[in-house]
Amino acid sequence: MTSYDFDIPVDRRGTWSIQWDGVAARFGAEGLLPFTISDMDFPSPPEVLAALQERVAHGVFGYTDWQNEEFRGAVRDWYRTRHDTEIDTDRLVYAPSVLNQLSQLLRMWTEPGDAVVVHTPVYDGFRKAVDGLGRELRGVPLGDGAALEAALAGPRSRVLLLCSPHNPTGRVWTEAELASFASLAQRHGVAVISDEIHADFVHDGHRHLPWTRFGQGRWALITSGTKSFNFPALTGSYGIVGDAADHAEFVRRMETGEGLGSPAVLSLTAHVAAYRKGAGWLDALRTYVAGNLELVATSLNSAFPGLSWAPPQAGYLAWIDLRSLGVDEAALQRELVEVEGVAIMPGGVYGAPGFVRLNVGCGREKARAGVEALTRALRRLT
Repeated sequence: MTSYDFDIPVDRRGTWSIQWDGVAARFGAEGLLPFTISDMDFPSPPEVLAALQERVAHGVFGYTDWQNEEFRGAVRDWYRTRHDTEIDTDRLVYAPSVLNQLSQLLRMWTEPGDAVVVHTPVYDGFRKAVDGLGRELRGVPLGDGAALEAALAGPRSRVLLLCSPHNPTGRVWTEAELASFASLAQRHGVAVISDEIHADFVHDGHRHLPWTRFGQGRWALITSGTKSFNFPALTGSYGIVGDAADHAEFVRRMETGEGLGSPAVLSLTAHVAAYRKGAGWLDALRTYVAGNLELVATSLNSAFPGLSWAPPQAGYLAWIDLRSLGVDEAALQRELVEVEGVAIMPGGVYGAPGFVRLNVGCGREKARAGVEALTRALRRLT
């Protein structure tokens, strides 16, 4: 069995990294230790890097067809082996990013002024996409079934936008919850778009169930291997569109109106290598990140027993409820930035003041530095 060492630090400064080099643009100070945007500090799997190096050595990067059996077969087999789910590769679509897919689907299925229902707190990329297209973001609290049904039944509700698993909370939806969402959407004539980019980072004891198992009527699953295998800068995402006519319309729009018929070949290469050879690396990484999350839980709960914080069910983002401490969000951010020299996302970005989102997709020592800085700042304010 191959072993992977996730403790080896990688210097990302000076690489045009949004998390590292772009931190001052968001937090107003240079040189902060960042725990922000949801990419990881780990190199992509060595199996992926080897495939990329081989492709680069070929030296020709011409227009490329994503509808090839190597890519389609890798996706199909990944769902079969990883999620025990059969998918119809004739319903696959391809796009530069998951948010690009979301925008295209919203243009297809909604008009300006229509409502898109989401669970709150909500990933800020959803808010930007929906607002940017002139649609209304209609939020319902996570876990409030009555509020969800009321929102879906509301005037001009056209789409239920799921995040599965949920960002920023890391919640993994149960089979009963997903079946209920499908039933409600069908009852109220609402399409469903399920963003499943965090699906492959579900922690032990939980199971992700793809929307393909539940979809009725008009629906799409949108996802990418870029998040779990850490190659978002290569771009690239794919989706599954349930209805044949909708599938054809999506492909037509991408190839004509958007001029995006040819994908980035290195993204295809990385996806195929990740899905064919990267499972061992991903499993080892999930175990390592679970250790980081346990470190956060132990540190915070030791310092503030009343928090009783538990790690998320999926992902590497620690969504931490600090409301019981009565700390002002702006004051906490000043302490973190000006005194501790760290950048941690405030909950207000996701519509939830009083929370923070701490990215621990990083080496253990960096994760330790982040939670210790957060703990010191909180102690000074409580």
